[in-house]
Amino acid sequence: MTIRHFAVPVLLAFTFAVCGLLLTLPNSASAAEQRSLNVLFIGNSYTARHNLAQVIKSMAEAGHQELQFDVSGVIYGGRRLVDHWQLGSQNFVKIAALSADEVQATITSLEELAKDPTNRYAKAAIGRQRELLKSLDAPRKKWDIVVLQSYRDDLTGDDSLYVEYAPKFAELIKTQGGRVVLYETTPTTQNAEPLTAPPDREPIITKAKMMAALGKKIDATVVPMSLVALHCQTERPDLTLRFVNDAHLNQTLAYLTACTFYAALFDRSPEGLPIDSVTDIRFLENKHKDRDRDGGPITRKFNAKDKADLQRIAWEGLQQFQELAESIDP
Repeated sequence: MTIRHFAVPVLLAFTFAVCGLLLTLPNSASAAEQRSLNVLFIGNSYTARHNLAQVIKSMAEAGHQELQFDVSGVIYGGRRLVDHWQLGSQNFVKIAALSADEVQATITSLEELAKDPTNRYAKAAIGRQRELLKSLDAPRKKWDIVVLQSYRDDLTGDDSLYVEYAPKFAELIKTQGGRVVLYETTPTTQNAEPLTAPPDREPIITKAKMMAALGKKIDATVVPMSLVALHCQTERPDLTLRFVNDAHLNQTLAYLTACTFYAALFDRSPEGLPIDSVTDIRFLENKHKDRDRDGGPITRKFNAKDKADLQRIAWEGLQQFQELAESIDP
């Protein structure tokens, strides 16, 4: 069966192949022992930019040479988990046990949404669900890992929509024996310029505590980018984490995020991994496809010091988060 991947309108095309032998991954310690992992990313351009899943795949396979790390994505630009739920992304999560009636019910619901001319995603989602319906007679595969990306839906603590919808997806993931990974983005605390003063830690720690509590509640692995980014800003205030002319994470934060994914998935430091570059998928303009949104090289190759620092910071930041999580009652 082929699962089509959603494209971020206007901005990009996002396509990953779905393949590989599927094995259950009960915990992070066993990740390195698996020969093949089938991983689904649900998110928006914070996952799509820099081909983040492919960078994570490269790191995973570089760190475990016998591992086949297969990635796929359900991506809608700017959308949150609540939007994914309305657009039927849960059908891709539960593909192994999905029925034709469930897909048809989703299509019917989307047809109602499509009547609203301001809903620019419903029509595209209908097409994807129809393709999914056609594929149900093909062999089914389960996900070993499903990544649930946040995006500004995790800013109001326990009342956040992310806290409401992550457990809904998690229940479906666990039903098929998959592992839940919460990818926490940090769009409100990225710095576009080098810092001249320490960042305000309090709101970041508060948000990290919320993510830790959610992770414990639904037994999920957390990729805590707010706290890891804070550690980076503290250790290397000269580094920037977003573009000046584009609100998205830049190559540095993309690399730091991939390193944190590696650390969280395998409970192992990414220090020493040979991957040393990140390439964005959005360029300056058609005449300058070799330039990123700020006019710099679209591929950032990190020197030895920056690479080592970012790998170390990812591991240290994750350990700080885990210590924070241990202090929180489930």
